[in-house]
Amino acid sequence: MEFNLIAILVAALVPLVLGFVWYGPMLFQNVWMRESGVTEEKIKSGNMAVIFGISLLFSVILAFFTQFLVVHEMGVMGMTEGQIEGETTQAFLAEWSGKYRSFGHGALHGAFAGVMFVLPVMATNGLFERKSWKLILINAGYWTLALAIMGAIISGWV
Repeated sequence: MEFNLIAILVAALVPLVLGFVWYGPMLFQNVWMRESGVTEEKIKSGNMAVIFGISLLFSVILAFFTQFLVVHEMGVMGMTEGQIEGETTQAFLAEWSGKYRSFGHGALHGAFAGVMFVLPVMATNGLFERKSWKLILINAGYWTLALAIMGAIISGWV
């Protein structure tokens, strides 16, 4: 099982590109700023090169991890410690390898990760931070959509 480094790098760009749209004036910029308490002055005060650089690094890490959620052969390789010489492993991979490698399948698993992992984590933090449900759902919705697109790219780009 080889990593598709190009797919991982392209998927890593998704959170940045999607963030421009999602948190931009076309969609949720005003509501997000109001609900989070972020002002124009606060936005301009940050070092954007550092913020985007670290965000890109985290996106690469997330994309790398996402392949383990959407490419099932990765699980087989993990369970067999990479030993594909065994008859059972070879038979399993011969029958199932690539069977669920599609954009739709990856998007489904990415969306599941958003709803079943990201939403509960963000909602728990948001509740303790006394954030509104609007803000929690805007942020969790962004990550759910980002993971769905990332999963689609990683699973479907064979």
